[in-house]
This record gives sequence, C-alpha cells and structure tokens, in this order.
Amino acid sequence: MTELTHMGKKSHINNPKVLPIYLSSVFSFDDIETLDKIYNGEEKGYIYSRINNPIYDSLSEIMVSIEGGEACRVYSTGMAAITTTILSHVKQGDHIIADSVLYGGTLQFFKEELSRFGIEVSFIDFRKDDIEKHFKENTKIVYTETISNPLMEVTDIERIAKISHKYNAKLVIDNTFATPIICQPLKLGADIVIHSATKYTSGHSDVMGGIVVSDSDTIDKIGKIGTIYGASLSPFDGWLLIRSLRTLELRVKRHSENAIKLARYFENNKKIKRVYYPGLESFPYHNMAKKIFSNEIFGGMLSIEIEGGYETVNKLIQALKEVKFVPSLASYDTTVSYPAKTSHRNMNKEDRQRIGITDGLLRISVGLENIDDIIEQFEKALQKL
Repeated sequence: MTELTHMGKKSHINNPKVLPIYLSSVFSFDDIETLDKIYNGEEKGYIYSRINNPIYDSLSEIMVSIEGGEACRVYSTGMAAITTTILSHVKQGDHIIADSVLYGGTLQFFKEELSRFGIEVSFIDFRKDDIEKHFKENTKIVYTETISNPLMEVTDIERIAKISHKYNAKLVIDNTFATPIICQPLKLGADIVIHSATKYTSGHSDVMGGIVVSDSDTIDKIGKIGTIYGASLSPFDGWLLIRSLRTLELRVKRHSENAIKLARYFENNKKIKRVYYPGLESFPYHNMAKKIFSNEIFGGMLSIEIEGGYETVNKLIQALKEVKFVPSLASYDTTVSYPAKTSHRNMNKEDRQRIGITDGLLRISVGLENIDDIIEQFEKALQKL
C-alpha cells in the first residue's frame, strides 16, 4: 500500500483567502544543489522548521511592519525570545544594565542564570538613577520594559537609547504590555524589541509564543543562536498568532478604553490605597506616557494597592466571581494576578518591597467586556472587605 505514503500531497485549490498552516517539520528537494543554495542564502526556501517555516515568515512580515523594524524571529515563548536575544549578544566577562522592575522570569534569568556564564548584571531604577554612572567598558546590553511589570512605570526610551549608544551598548525593550499599537520603541531609538506573544499578540489565552524585531544583521545573529537552542514556535501557534494580529488594534483600543474607566473608579474608591496606571493624570509617569505613546491610549494593564496585604488581597480575589485569578494576562476577559505569588514569587520579600511590589499589590488585566459590569463586580467584592 505505497499509496498511503505517496498520495494526497498536492493541493487542489488556488489562492486560499486564509493562509494555510504548514505543519511540515521538513521540506523536500529535487537535488543537492538546490539544498545548498537555500542553506547558503542564495535562494529562498525552507529546509527544516527549527530553522524556518512559511508561517514564521508571514508572522514576521506583520510584526516588522507594525514595529517599524527590518527583520524578525519568532519563538516558542516570550522567555525563549528574551533568553535567545541576550545570549546572542553577551559572553563570559560581559556586563548588562537592567531595570530593577521587570517581569519576574526576566529577573530570575538575569540574576540566576547569567551569573553561571560569568555575565554581570547591574540593576538600577531607569527613572530615578543616573544610568551613565553604571556603564563599563564591557557593557553590551541595556534592558527595560516599555511599561514595567507590575508597577506600570514608563521609561524615557529616547533618553536611555541615546545614553546606551554613547557607550556602544544595545537597548533592548520588552514591549509586551504596550504593543506596537501604543508604542514603537524602535522609532524612539531602541535597537531590539521583544514581545511575549502569549499576551496581547494572541489575546485569547490559547497560544504561547515570543517575538523579536530588530535590524536584519541583529536578527541574523539572534536567529543563529535560536536555531542552536531550538526554542521553535509551533507552526499552528504561529498561524493562530497571525489570526489574532488581524484584530490587535481593535482589541488594544478596547482594552485601553476599559482600563482608564476602571482606573478612575479605583482612584475614587477609599478602599484602594494607590492606583498604578499611565493613563491617570495623577500617575507620576503620565506625562512620559503621553510623550512616547500613540493614539492617546495607555494599555489594558493596571495595578492597585490595598491596605491589609496578603489577607485582604486574598479576600478580594475570593469575592470576585467572574473576574478570575490567573498567573498571566492580556486575554479577552478581565483577570487579576498577585505578583508576590505569581510573576515575582522567586524574589524574596525584602527585594520585592524595596522596588515597590508590596503584599497588597494586585495586578489587573482589563478585558473587552462591558466595563460597567466589571466595575460592578469590583464594587461588590470591595464591599465585603
């Protein structure tokens, strides 16, 4: 029954409206010369999906366009994108300057993993400290987030980029919370932009992925390391991300519209000690956000601080019926997360509190619902405290 392995391989349709999914792990060739030309970059084509896949190219085409870069690589998770990018730019004896408030997984990688490779990392507050004092001859990377996780602080990317380039270092920006709908760091002087595509790029809590956008030479460098380490994105997940990107602008605007309304509700609620949201005029980084953000929107992420610490936050989480407690963000529905026990659980309490992540901090990912319904849920839950 040779037909079982040889028949049914040809497509019998023309120009499908939706891009097909290329689930093939490998691609075939008619001769050795063609394989050599593709390996050497003399001809376009695909060899093995750990190296590249038509879906990856289509996804990259969209991300390059909306981020304003030249080239892109896609990976299996946001952390894969971060680690591959960093490891492609540093070696033993090199130095990195990193923001003190970052996603917990990034902090853990910088603190625990890079030290094993003999790479030094200095953590500073990019908004308050004099960053120039911390550069060394071996500083290769400066790393921060457009909107910090979970304190929603906004960094002056243009200023940090100029300083970084003065010392021949590359500025890497995690743009996950903002998305290119709100901010395009490459246009502000950043060298590399990273996304956890699991979040807003997907927007449906059903995909994991990571994205890196930069100039062509930098992406080639990152791509070589990525191929060796093998953190490949599933072609099916890549296809789902392409699907999700079709509605990214609509979703981000709705997330933002809902978030500012919820933030203003919290700002006027006496049970809330503090609200962290760049869209609030009272927020310390509001003017900076207005300066570097586009479309007069500020994102779907905010945090609140509640008196009473862990016990009070836990009571609030339990009192919320439809707003679920999840260790992630950026889906279509509103969710809450507790950084002390999720994203930043590997930090000791003293370090967390020193940078402002208290036991009373609750992070909120505002969804696409009717925001009046969400406000009503928080109102009922807060009344039980």
